[in-house]
Amino acid sequence: MALAIQIVAVDPTVGGVLVLGDRGTGKSTAVRGLADLLPPLKVVAGCPYGCDPGALAGACPQCQQSGASKPKVETRPVPVVDMPLGATEDRVVGALDLEKALSQGVKSFAPGLLAQANRGFLYIDEVNLLEDHLVDLLIDVAASGENLVEREGLSVRHPARFVLVGSGNPEEGELRPQLLDRFGLSVEVRTPQDLTQRVEVVRRRDAFERDPQAFRTSWSSANQKLRSKIVAARKRLPELELGDDILHQCADLCQRLGTDGLRAELTLMRSLRAMAALNARKQVVADDLRRVAPLVLRHRLRRNPLDDTGSDARVQRALQEVLPR
Repeated sequence: MALAIQIVAVDPTVGGVLVLGDRGTGKSTAVRGLADLLPPLKVVAGCPYGCDPGALAGACPQCQQSGASKPKVETRPVPVVDMPLGATEDRVVGALDLEKALSQGVKSFAPGLLAQANRGFLYIDEVNLLEDHLVDLLIDVAASGENLVEREGLSVRHPARFVLVGSGNPEEGELRPQLLDRFGLSVEVRTPQDLTQRVEVVRRRDAFERDPQAFRTSWSSANQKLRSKIVAARKRLPELELGDDILHQCADLCQRLGTDGLRAELTLMRSLRAMAALNARKQVVADDLRRVAPLVLRHRLRRNPLDDTGSDARVQRALQEVLPR
């Protein structure tokens, strides 16, 4: 889970993370800690969507109109927005600002959660229990990178490019295949069975509850070190290229596993680059593929009624065929 989160932090185009597993294993805690690992964003001052001042071509209409003059710039933390299961469609996509409409008689748009998450992360806990109409909405916006709202006489289009992060317990229900395919990486978290590890988790949780500020201070240097590692990896990412042999191995692996389309290969390519960048290397190696492939492919496999092995075992078996040790 920690590796998957670091990969999408280095390269958001990987497409997000799905974390499934037992209750009480720290899934939500890990995702919400993501904001502390990322450097702040430069945004157009006052923009409700946090548009990038260096890329106004894909900005909101207001920022595009003011693009002729150099916009004022401010910094904001990378948004990590929680989307509750009970959220209404208006809360998610945005709606008419009723306060302005009633007090001033002005039609004004009140941005929703998708606007807040632009250039950041949208986190959905218990994503497998999300209502179908919200799933359809998320699929459309995740594919286009834009949110179009047409209601109450308003027609608003604004950027909504975010990394989708979801967590849940698979025993409580399955995700729709269309949404499952939108997650770049998938991990399964189980309750730790090592006694030393369990005791350490309990000790750290107790230390946090007793004195949250002291706990944060004690780990601030480790956080800063990891943040610097992610920033350095981002700078290194454009220089990395995958050789034809690695690309061939990726395609061979996906073909053996029978994945649909070519999204798996593209996600593998991006994840491998991010993995090499995190390890301060200039090229991808076979061990990167061994580590990344289960994250990319485990949720993309078709069910085989004649093969009762788990998806992880099927990926490992195909890896052994493509990359024999």
